[in-house]
Amino acid sequence: MTGIKNDITETKTAVPVAGNAGDAILLGNSFPLSLVRRPVHIEPRRLADLHAALTGRTIYSFWGHENTLAAVTRILARDVSPKTARPVLSLDKNKLPCLDGRSFNECWVLSPDYVENFRPALGQEVPEAAIAAWRVLQICWQ
Repeated sequence: MTGIKNDITETKTAVPVAGNAGDAILLGNSFPLSLVRRPVHIEPRRLADLHAALTGRTIYSFWGHENTLAAVTRILARDVSPKTARPVLSLDKNKLPCLDGRSFNECWVLSPDYVENFRPALGQEVPEAAIAAWRVLQICWQ
């Protein structure tokens, strides 16, 4: 993780996962707030917290931006390619996010902050030098 900035500097312990059977994690580069239909807690986290949360777990990815896929795969040291092109999240009967038939009460979002005045062209692979920092959010449904 050398050279990768994240401005959440306080020390926190990754929150244990409840209700996800502990073996899987939902991960994306954004989350559609239109799918929030019950109370949620959203907390900025550190990249180290996400690394800890990924340990020993299968990633259910709904990563939507191919242009950052290579960079995020490198920083997480895991392939975060979704199983299908342009995966679609839905809601289960309990209004929890669902992907590939599995429901989650927790989702991690990892988004790049680009260097000043940079905006990638459509389909352009984003060079890691254009990413100033990564923002991490943990969303937990109550």
